[in-house]
Amino acid sequence: MSQQTLEDVQDYYGKVLDTNEDLKTSACCPLEAPPARVQALLKNVHDTVQAKFYGCGSPLPMAAEGCTVLDLGCGSGRDAYILSQIVGEKGRVIGVDMTDEQLSVANQYVGWHMDKFGYQEPNVEFVKGYIEDLQTAGIADNSVDIVISNCVINLSADKEKVFSEIYRVLKPGGELYFSDVFAGRRIPKELQTDKILLGECLGGAMYTEDFRRMMSAIGIADTRIISRRQLTLDDAEVQQKAGMIDFYSMTVRAYKVELEDVCEDYGHVAYYKGTLTESPHSFILDDHHEFRTGMPVPVCGNTANMLSQTRFADHFRIDGDFSTHYGIFDCAPSDTADTGACC
Repeated sequence: MSQQTLEDVQDYYGKVLDTNEDLKTSACCPLEAPPARVQALLKNVHDTVQAKFYGCGSPLPMAAEGCTVLDLGCGSGRDAYILSQIVGEKGRVIGVDMTDEQLSVANQYVGWHMDKFGYQEPNVEFVKGYIEDLQTAGIADNSVDIVISNCVINLSADKEKVFSEIYRVLKPGGELYFSDVFAGRRIPKELQTDKILLGECLGGAMYTEDFRRMMSAIGIADTRIISRRQLTLDDAEVQQKAGMIDFYSMTVRAYKVELEDVCEDYGHVAYYKGTLTESPHSFILDDHHEFRTGMPVPVCGNTANMLSQTRFADHFRIDGDFSTHYGIFDCAPSDTADTGACC
């Protein structure tokens, strides 16, 4: 990994930016309000922690009580403290970041948040480390239920190593659930190292097809897009440099389960039981799979495995098996310009 890239990112988020008001673009800021369940939890997070938040989405999972969750590039700890409430006192949240100034803020308010949540012991730990080398940060193989990241992976100069590490630490059936900036084309070399574009989460944006290939290379053949919005480049300097590129803020999920590289039809039917407290009437898996409580939904083999071999298994009934193959399953949305398999 480029040492200069590391230093530039640390400098931008540790020294150049004081709060999220100093950002030049909307790339590292969510334009939409977080879901109501997240807004309620956000009220319990300290204002100083929130002011130093630079995420672009709300990759905050459901059905995670008691889980171990790893937050890559946790920064000042905003998402980690929301996750602390989601997993509950018996769960565990590990935040990894390389920027001392950000970790200082995160650690400063551990006691404040545990008192606010009414926890006897902290369930949050912040570790200095690099997301490309989670072993050095003490994250063991197959030890994490859910990995989240909020507009951070784009900052890495070795993204394939990041995804390899994520796959290593996830338990079988574990989930990667992250928001980040993507691009509709590969970023020119000279823009990848531009300090402002890099710090604003644009220079390192992943080309969607390269992301698909990287995930396939580490063993995840099917990733799912939950949401996607195109970014606007309102700063004149940024527009001049990168205005020819279409950038997107996307929230994506992927699972460490057996998957095929295209959606195949084995005759599976899924029924959502409505048993998730946060979502009693329907469950949204991705941008084209909404399961309404009690309603039968034909699904491909990949979707069947995502629902039956993960923490969602108790919330679904899956009818069918893999004994008979019926060909390709057409479950892609109408816009498949940057899709992998079922996304």
